[in-house]
Amino acid sequence: MFRLLRLVVLMAVVVAAVLGGYWYSYVTNSESPYQEIGIELNSRMPDPIRKWGCDKLHVTFAGALPPYGCATGDGRAWM
Repeated sequence: MFRLLRLVVLMAVVVAAVLGGYWYSYVTNSESPYQEIGIELNSRMPDPIRKWGCDKLHVTFAGALPPYGCATGDGRAWM
């Protein structure tokens, strides 16, 4: 039983690390703010982390429309 629990926890940590790494790469090294997987990951992050990601994207892509999760109510302004 302990082995199974340890395996499940290890798998959860690995999945979180891979998804977190992909999200970090999206917000800091992306060529476009409109990558579908990056947008989805960023929009599901907790508010302070999502805000940080949106701020990084805004600095990099100041002239572009914000992606989903980074826009205000009208969809045209960065939050």
